[in-house]
Amino acid sequence: MHYVIGDVHNNNQKLCQILQKISLGARDHIYILGDLFDRGGEDADPAGVYWKILELGKRCTALRGNHDQWLAAYIRYYDSLSQQERENCTPYMYNSFDLLQQRLTPGDLRQLEAFIHRLPLHADLELKGKKYLFAHAMTSSPDRWRKADFYLMGDWYIDQFVTEGVPDYVSFCGHSNTANFSTFSGAYCDEEGTSIWHNEAGNVYMMDCGCGFTGGRLACMCLETGERYYA
Repeated sequence: MHYVIGDVHNNNQKLCQILQKISLGARDHIYILGDLFDRGGEDADPAGVYWKILELGKRCTALRGNHDQWLAAYIRYYDSLSQQERENCTPYMYNSFDLLQQRLTPGDLRQLEAFIHRLPLHADLELKGKKYLFAHAMTSSPDRWRKADFYLMGDWYIDQFVTEGVPDYVSFCGHSNTANFSTFSGAYCDEEGTSIWHNEAGNVYMMDCGCGFTGGRLACMCLETGERYYA
């Protein structure tokens, strides 16, 4: 089976709950749509998320999100500073870096930075005659080159993308909280405002259900069956 998981945002507990629900087998595969890190409140566990992705190994394709990119950039910036400069530097804007410092060595942090930069910006899959695209904010046809920010943040025609999608493909994205899609032509797969949303054409699925915020959920969908899971 092939599964798609939305933005994790430091919540290793919910990620583990999803993995338990789907009972991931040795031949199954997961696509995680970016934003592994940042936020998470009292449940934030960025080191746990990092180790879980490493543990999943080749069974998981984790894509890079904008929060992951920002965290990697800060790790590189901090590592370049002298000890005195570190004492007076601007802190990272989210909780991830401080929490990671508590559990990872400086060498581990450099490895994490390199790990993030190796994460792909987008992926595609052909499965039983259907073609799928995966990216954090927006997808594009595999044969069309885009700048990194297109996949990480989207661009000015994201509303058009959400409405029309990419011809001949079904796209899965995170980044934009599904609570914000009630005014678009489409439907929530389950609970209004807090579940996976798809457009009217059925070729764009938005998977960020607010994991990392109080009351938010981590969403997962099986491509073969359409079955949905939440934590």
